[in-house]
Amino acid sequence: MKEEGIEKIVFSEEQIQAQVAKMAEMLSRDYAGKDPIIVGILRGCFYFLADLTRYMTIPVSIDFLSIGVYPEMTKKTGIVRFNKELDTSIKNRHVLLVEDIVGTGLTLSYICQHLEAYNPASLKICTLLDNPKERLLALNIDYSCFVMPDSFLVGYGLDYEQKYRNLPYIAAYRQEKQR
Repeated sequence: MKEEGIEKIVFSEEQIQAQVAKMAEMLSRDYAGKDPIIVGILRGCFYFLADLTRYMTIPVSIDFLSIGVYPEMTKKTGIVRFNKELDTSIKNRHVLLVEDIVGTGLTLSYICQHLEAYNPASLKICTLLDNPKERLLALNIDYSCFVMPDSFLVGYGLDYEQKYRNLPYIAAYRQEKQR
């Protein structure tokens, strides 16, 4: 059954799982012996982080940050509020920040500055989708599964008005009129 508003599947479930498995293999190799902590930024990263860590072959700790953004304010200034802080200390730990999409880099840069204040041994970024065309700040993306096409996407954690996150694929979505 085709979901309402779905124009076309951009990345199939099989493509996603193959790429996530390859990423997990690379991360397992890069973080071997380092006791990493994986920090997911809720909510969009949920499915990606779950699959990624299940494919990893090394022990990892997992924690989450939840942020609130002010859409117009955040795009211009990068200001966010933290709805949920980390429960685990990251001091002297190797931190892998997992995100669903990296766009302008404003929000993620702010989050990285926030986490650096806790003195991690290292802090790297892993994203499901990278959108370098939108980047406003120079930001080093250490690991990326896919480059974002020029479409509004839903599925596999990505939403439209908090819906469609549970789709097993990523699809282009035809947005309804903005209110």
